[in-house]
Amino acid sequence: MDACNAVEREVDRVLSKFGGINEHASRTLSGLITYIENLKKEYDVAPENHELSNVQVDLLKQAMTKVKETVTRLATDHRDSHSTVSKVGKAIDRNFVSDFAATSRDDVFNTSEKLELLNKVICQHYHRHGYKDVANELALEAGISPEFNNNEPFTELNHILESLKQKDIEPALAWAIAHRDNLEAHNSSLEFKLHQFKFIEILLKGPSSQNEAITYARMHFRPFAYRHAKEIQTLMGMILYLQTGVKSSPYQLLFTTDRWVEIYDTFTRDACLLLGVSVNSPLSICVNAGCIAIPALLNIKQIMKDRQVAGIWNGKDELPIEIDLGSENRYHSMFACPILRQQSTENNPPMRLICGHVISRDALNKLCSGNKMKCPYCPMEQSPADAKLIYF
Repeated sequence: MDACNAVEREVDRVLSKFGGINEHASRTLSGLITYIENLKKEYDVAPENHELSNVQVDLLKQAMTKVKETVTRLATDHRDSHSTVSKVGKAIDRNFVSDFAATSRDDVFNTSEKLELLNKVICQHYHRHGYKDVANELALEAGISPEFNNNEPFTELNHILESLKQKDIEPALAWAIAHRDNLEAHNSSLEFKLHQFKFIEILLKGPSSQNEAITYARMHFRPFAYRHAKEIQTLMGMILYLQTGVKSSPYQLLFTTDRWVEIYDTFTRDACLLLGVSVNSPLSICVNAGCIAIPALLNIKQIMKDRQVAGIWNGKDELPIEIDLGSENRYHSMFACPILRQQSTENNPPMRLICGHVISRDALNKLCSGNKMKCPYCPMEQSPADAKLIYF
């Protein structure tokens, strides 16, 4: 973002300078054209075979000189603008590095299996976002079978999400009722929240909707009374303000537009949980993670190059620096061994000792002395075979 702002400032300078040149040129040329037209009118009304007087000759010479000076000045202004324009290109080169290959590895997609996996991820991304035709065409051209044999759930979910954007909860409510058992198993409150929305919609019809709202509450709130008693009490209290207007009542916070964003996110999260997929597509997660990581990696790559230690970055499955992508993008173990100061990997996972302290497997092997080892943090002796693999 800082790079974009720096380039934008240079572009603003160019536009400002062009605006000033254009205004000055228009004003100067307009005055010059008017001056020449007046001279031409005087020449047109002169009789035939009229000889120019010394004053008229001087006026023509002055006009020619003025035209030359104006053209020269405009040309100079135009040349001066070139340096301002060139600064934009320099700002782009300075703030954006085009050699992204410096942070990549050529062998990442060098096999047919990896290419097939990449195409499946892209295909799944299109299915998730409702581009079924694009996904099917990609699968056909790439010669792959879709990651999900049945893509109908994504089609249905996209339809429901589109309905929620239009503030129509009926499709979402029907889906929640159909999957009630699975939602209850995951302790989801989606169905109750949708019934809450429906109840509020009924109240918005006015005082005449009181009996309809009470009937709806009796039919649909009873199964949720043990978990949402307080929320149900709040909803029933809204009935007292039907005559004066519920939107101006103490419950007006239930009518904000943020609640639609909340129910949209809740439905997306719970639906993806039932399908066994992440809320965001793997492709979008990877792209967003790359956008965060690449600037830092390019900087460290340049520093390594300047210090002539580029060989340290040896292309292993680890990065030369730590990249924090935020808690929402943490999917793997984040344990770092307190002994070797190394982050755990599949080949070097964290191990829990009998005393409760945790070290890496490599550290465990280094501390072994035959069939015994001593914990580096407490005096307890134990057998390395008693250490257990753990996951964070």
